[in-house]
Amino acid sequence: MKHKTIGRIALLTLAALLLLPVLTACGTSDSEPAAQSAGSQTDNAENQPEPVSEPAENNAENTEAQSGTTLVAVFSATGTTLGVAEKIAAIESADLYEITAAQPYSSADLNWNDSSSRSTKEQNDKNARPAIGSDPVDLDGYTKIYVGFPIWWGEEPRILDTFVESYDFDGITMIPFCTSSSSGIGRSGQNLAEHAGSGNWLDGKRFSGGVSEADLRAWIEGLN
Repeated sequence: MKHKTIGRIALLTLAALLLLPVLTACGTSDSEPAAQSAGSQTDNAENQPEPVSEPAENNAENTEAQSGTTLVAVFSATGTTLGVAEKIAAIESADLYEITAAQPYSSADLNWNDSSSRSTKEQNDKNARPAIGSDPVDLDGYTKIYVGFPIWWGEEPRILDTFVESYDFDGITMIPFCTSSSSGIGRSGQNLAEHAGSGNWLDGKRFSGGVSEADLRAWIEGLN
């Protein structure tokens, strides 16, 4: 009996030794995919670009720049008045807002020699209100607004009437300016003030497209 017991123990021990590699292999097979999957997720996460966040100081500077007290709002069909507006904005460290038409003006639209051109028809119609295509501007925090435009047929373009009728300028000093080759600002400033119905409107001034920064600075200093 003793020899049979020893023999059985030996056989069981041998069987266990033979099964050990198989069990080990099965265990490895189950765990490797999970380990690889976890590793892949980690690599992907490390390779993803991190969200870009500006330092607190930069954010503060951007907020300050966007919350200035002076705005230059300008409509410029050909870019001439825009150039003057940019100079004023630079002198005043002001924000710049361009009023654009929902339907841009073509050269044919601006032909003042054509009685059937778009601009001629608009200027002959006091009730014309061309749609604005640029996003609305938030006037919160502004205390002074320059309003620039070219002179068309002796007056402000009708899209300026659209603009001033779209906002409340209470508590804001409004300063109109225009560009033209020869015509003065005429009644444009008064027209805008009447259409706006709000704001403290100062007398406007006409400039040539090539006005110097020195002349603009002298005008601005004279307003204060």
